[in-house]
Amino acid sequence: MAGFASILVLISGLTHAIVNAILKSGKDKMSGRALIDGFSALLVLPFVVFVPLPGAAWPWLAASWAVHLLYLYTLIKSFEQSDMSVAYPIARGLAPVLTAVAVVTVFHEDVTIAVASGILLIAAGVIFIGVSHTLRKSALFWAAMTGSCIAGYTVIDAHGVRLAPTAASYIVWTFVLLGGGLGSIFAVAQGKSFLVSAATQWKPGLAAGCFSIASYGLALWAFRLGATPRLAALRETSILFGTLIAVVYLKERLTRGRWTGVCAIAVGAMTLVACR
Repeated sequence: MAGFASILVLISGLTHAIVNAILKSGKDKMSGRALIDGFSALLVLPFVVFVPLPGAAWPWLAASWAVHLLYLYTLIKSFEQSDMSVAYPIARGLAPVLTAVAVVTVFHEDVTIAVASGILLIAAGVIFIGVSHTLRKSALFWAAMTGSCIAGYTVIDAHGVRLAPTAASYIVWTFVLLGGGLGSIFAVAQGKSFLVSAATQWKPGLAAGCFSIASYGLALWAFRLGATPRLAALRETSILFGTLIAVVYLKERLTRGRWTGVCAIAVGAMTLVACR
């Protein structure tokens, strides 16, 4: 199961980077996020008749909804104030460290020396990437807030998916509630500008909605099968994919410091893959 869960998380990391690249490339990021979440909800909605209700996982779904609302807002603010190749690694790299601390202290999951080493290597890579670029305090704040939110909903959902009758039940209801609710909130907040953006951004929004389902759906499935600290950190291989996309497609510059950080993250990821 550990090996299978690792494969799920690696695919999740790749698709997550694609979703964020699509979001970053759009002009109206709030409307773009509304389209992504709205389409993901519509795509999974028919499946509610085939999966059981979440049962004991309802409170965890509600808590995840609240944290995701804050996460999406901080993510958008972060992308508005800095390059994806800077904001994305800081946010995603901070998350597994905070996640590991949370699951050990709250849910008493074990963390081996090898897993801790992989997590610390990823954290070190994030630091290199962060200091390689002059950031405004506000940009650093929003990136750090995004990472904290990621850790929060990861811990909540990793526990919630284990309480649900099936992984499919939690996954389907997650996207219906998150996509439908949060997508509607962002769309209403944008008003007429959402309609204008939707006319031109609906195709990338639909594509990103599909990738979003694969990204977090696979992560939730993996969290049901394996240890949260290792899998949460391994999912941050999305930083590698995200950096590559930012350089190749968004034409962002990769400095020596960022390269050092990327290499550290890669070594940390390989360490986690080797853990069982």
